[in-house]
Amino acid sequence: MRLSRGFLPTLKENPAEAQVISHRLMLRAGLIRQTAAGIYAWLPAGWRVLQNIARIVREEQDAIGAQELLMPTVQSAELWKRSGRYDAYGPEMLRIQDRHERELLYGPTNEEMITDLFGQVIKSYRELPQALYHIQWKFRDEVRPRFGVMRGREFLMKDAYSFDVDYASAVDSYRRMMLAYLRTFQRMGVKAIPMVADTGPIGGELSHEFLILAPTGESGVFFDSAFEAQDWLSEPVDINDRDALDAFFTRMTSFYAATDEKHDEAAWADVPVERRREGRGIEVGHIFHFGRKYTESMGITVSGPDGAPLYPEMGSYGIGVSRLVAAIIEASHDENGIIWPDNVAPFRAAILNLKSGDPACDAICETIYAAAPGAFLYDDRSERAGVKFADADLMGHPWQIIVGPRGAKDGVVELKRRADGTRLELPVDEALARILGG
Repeated sequence: MRLSRGFLPTLKENPAEAQVISHRLMLRAGLIRQTAAGIYAWLPAGWRVLQNIARIVREEQDAIGAQELLMPTVQSAELWKRSGRYDAYGPEMLRIQDRHERELLYGPTNEEMITDLFGQVIKSYRELPQALYHIQWKFRDEVRPRFGVMRGREFLMKDAYSFDVDYASAVDSYRRMMLAYLRTFQRMGVKAIPMVADTGPIGGELSHEFLILAPTGESGVFFDSAFEAQDWLSEPVDINDRDALDAFFTRMTSFYAATDEKHDEAAWADVPVERRREGRGIEVGHIFHFGRKYTESMGITVSGPDGAPLYPEMGSYGIGVSRLVAAIIEASHDENGIIWPDNVAPFRAAILNLKSGDPACDAICETIYAAAPGAFLYDDRSERAGVKFADADLMGHPWQIIVGPRGAKDGVVELKRRADGTRLELPVDEALARILGG
């Protein structure tokens, strides 16, 4: 994308309505614009970040055998009445009537719909387990939407649902999803710590929230720093082996991690002092086993091994895709702007032409720009170098390729790493290899 033609409206000043750093930077960097209270349009750069996050989520869901589908945003109220949640959900649900006076709602979540779809298709225990997911917009009518997309009314979410023949199999599904989540967040370049969460009346320990560490987080967190040293991407876990899943889960839960609501001072005292970490966290994911709650309330059964009907065990697994954009910014920024992790950045690099119109500078910039279509944002504007540097830092591209007349005559560019400010002078081909190969 050429910046001179791009729909990338950056702002020099902090918007008065933005209270947290992610909201300020998303507006200033041209990622979003508000269209109504708690509802945002995603501009091209912001949409690219959303797509990158969704791509990573999809790849890790697919890797554990989850199947993607797409459920509608508008749901029938009858489904929710079958489960008993329609009247109980509260004013956050946006209720609608169509022209025939049928009761509808804008879906805040999808347990009822997925359970009904499952029941229409799956009839035997031999067809289990099943894991289904989609990435879809949700709506919850927050009484006080705030903090930009962090607590908006409309949001993009990945929600997955598992169906198993019995509790032991449901535990396997839960642990597979736990591993997928750890790998997902690691690939995004953020530290998301799983914390044991409240399971409500169902009980047990199969409920975890994933929190990204950030000073502006809503929850206080306590955790063992040994967790941060784990490399979940290279974890050799056979997801079809129950013993392997058990060993993985045992090791993962051996590290102390709790929000302030679940903090246990006695257990915390057992963590070596040098490994104790305290801070704030932003919830970006939640996995939860809820058993037969929806299959029983909605009358969904399959034929069991003895021919008798049985109610499958279910779990739900959410990731806040749009919320992640803000959470990543909260965790990764400096006084100059966003610092995107490589895998979620809207562009791999910004090409900064310090002397537009100079034949050597223009030629090198065009060569780099054509080398990887879609990977670079080319700042070809007739602006001062300081303006280009400031906008590149604000938008947070992982790399900046700085092309000036002095180096251009020798075929050399300056490469700046946004995360730490390091700079190197390299020939064009070496600079490209470093950016595209890293």
